[in-house]
Amino acid sequence: MLDKGYTRPTARSRELRADPTDAERKLWSHLSARKIAGTRFNRQFPIGPFIGDFVSRGARLVIEVDGGQHAASTEDDAARTRYMEAQGYCVIRFWNNDVLGNIEGVVATIERALVDRPSPSPSREREGSRR
Repeated sequence: MLDKGYTRPTARSRELRADPTDAERKLWSHLSARKIAGTRFNRQFPIGPFIGDFVSRGARLVIEVDGGQHAASTEDDAARTRYMEAQGYCVIRFWNNDVLGNIEGVVATIERALVDRPSPSPSREREGSRR
């Protein structure tokens, strides 16, 4: 059980956003500005005590981009995934080399995942376009 007194890791989120990996930078160029299925994503977004690499709150989708260090931390990643899923998110993972070497396939997988997710509330769509 989580300690109810935890604080959201927003400072760490800011650090991670300021120093993305090459794979994160490349994927963000495809996710930003609602480029995939009109879905808004946030980078390095806190979900409880964890930080999702790319999170669509509207679609309840988390995209994790994993480097080689994750091969040794599969139990930790499984715990993160279980927690995020318990919060109502679907989590999909890609290895860095998949993002860097097959971005079209990664984007197609994300598009398919979004088809299966609920649509965001119409009142939240394209908020910035009303300015």
